[in-house]
Amino acid sequence: MPHAVDYDVILDELAAGRGGVRNVFDSLDPKKTAHVVIDMQNGFVEEGAPVEVPAAREISKGINRISAAIRASGGKNYFVQYTTPDDIDQCWSIMMTRLGALSDAHREGFSRGEHYWQLWPELEVLPGDVCIEKGRFSAFTPGTSMLKQALEADGVDTVIVSGTVTNICCESTARDAMQHNYRVIMATDGNAALSDADHAAALKSLAFAFADLRSSNEIAAMLSA
Repeated sequence: MPHAVDYDVILDELAAGRGGVRNVFDSLDPKKTAHVVIDMQNGFVEEGAPVEVPAAREISKGINRISAAIRASGGKNYFVQYTTPDDIDQCWSIMMTRLGALSDAHREGFSRGEHYWQLWPELEVLPGDVCIEKGRFSAFTPGTSMLKQALEADGVDTVIVSGTVTNICCESTARDAMQHNYRVIMATDGNAALSDADHAAALKSLAFAFADLRSSNEIAAMLSA
C-alpha cells in the first residue's frame, strides 16, 4: 500500500513558523533540473528481497511521471544503484557490523550485475537517461559515486529526489545535495519507507531545512510551466 501521510499537515505546520511559506521554490528551470532516482533496485523492491520495502512497489508510477516530464522539458534522469564496494569489509566495515546476519546477503545481492542489483523492471529507463552507481547511503559521499561530477558537467542546480528508502538513502542524498548548494525537492509519492511513520518523519525533517515537498503531479506541472 502507498504511504497514508497528510503532507498538507506537515507543510502547514512548517509554514506557521516561517511566515506562511510552505515550499521555498515556486518554479523550475528544466534544463538545470535533475531527477535523481535512488536505489529502485530488485533488492529493495521485490517481494522477499534482502531489504524489501513493500511500499516501494507503489511508487513506480509517480517516479515514471516525473521521469517523463523531465525528458519532455529538457532535463535529465539519473538512476542511482547501490553497488557493494569491492573492499567493503575494510572501507565500510561498520556497515557490515550493523547489518549483522543480513551482511552476507546484502553484500552478495548488491554486487554489480546480480539480480537484486538490477533496476526494478517497472521503472521506465530510456536512452538519454543516466545510470550511476554509489557505494554509500548518500549519492554525494565523496569518492563513492560520480553523481556530483555528472550534475556539475550538466549545469544542474536543482535535484528532485525519489526512490527508497525515504529515511535512509533518499534522506542522506537530499541532505547532502542541499549542503552542496543544490535546490532540493522530495517527491512525496515517489519515495518509500518501511512505515508511514518513518516516511512522514523523514519528509518533515527534510522540509524543515533541506528540501521542498511536492507530489509527482505538482513536479510535472512545474516542469511544463
